[in-house]
Amino acid sequence: MGFPQWLDPYDAEPFIMFSNPHLWAMGSSAMMIILLFLFRNRLRTWPERTRRVMRIALAVFMLGCEVVLQFWYVYGGVWSVRTSLPLELCSLSLLLSAVLLLTRSRLLHSSLLFAGIAGALMAIITPNLGYAYPHFRFIQFFTAHACIILALLYMTWVEQLRPSWRSVAGSMIFVNAAALVVYVVDVLLEANYMFLRHKPETASVLDMLGPYPLYILGEEVLALVMFSLMYVLFFAIPERLKNRVKKGRSSAV
Repeated sequence: MGFPQWLDPYDAEPFIMFSNPHLWAMGSSAMMIILLFLFRNRLRTWPERTRRVMRIALAVFMLGCEVVLQFWYVYGGVWSVRTSLPLELCSLSLLLSAVLLLTRSRLLHSSLLFAGIAGALMAIITPNLGYAYPHFRFIQFFTAHACIILALLYMTWVEQLRPSWRSVAGSMIFVNAAALVVYVVDVLLEANYMFLRHKPETASVLDMLGPYPLYILGEEVLALVMFSLMYVLFFAIPERLKNRVKKGRSSAV
């Protein structure tokens, strides 16, 4: 069966890290995040009905990203129970972030916020990807991971589900609970979802964390440090500064 080159799972240009398309993908993701931040206050003023439609549309789009990926696996004859199930951390974050958009669950937000953003961010910077632009897989990969970050930040900045130190703990619990379940699946299927049995073939941050199984412990430490820094730098410090400004204005009055 012949495939158009942009869909071919076998004959495609290999992905090159930090190539121009990769830099464009990272830059586009960063720009969308910046725009969301800049327009967050305006979006809050939109009627609840409008925001609900926007959340549903984004959730459907995110679920569609996974659906079309599964269709591509089947269409290309590369679907496998060992590699194609949505059991990677980012695949789980994608699906659960879509659920979060639909339910506005504070528990789900607390569990996903730092795990989803950190995981998607690392995937965008160091992708485990074998296809270069303009292949379907390249576009789907970066679109899906950017959507994870945008959905979680939208729920934080616009819907105002505010994180706390409990969110750091919640994200750690989510990652470890998911890893435990996925590891059982890995053993049963002889798979390597979430890279719990060996490192990916492509370069990644795991290369700096030592050999198996030490890199898994390294991931635990790295996750805790990243989640804590994200909370302190992007939420705790800005919130404290905002409170000081408010207090200063009140004193002046």
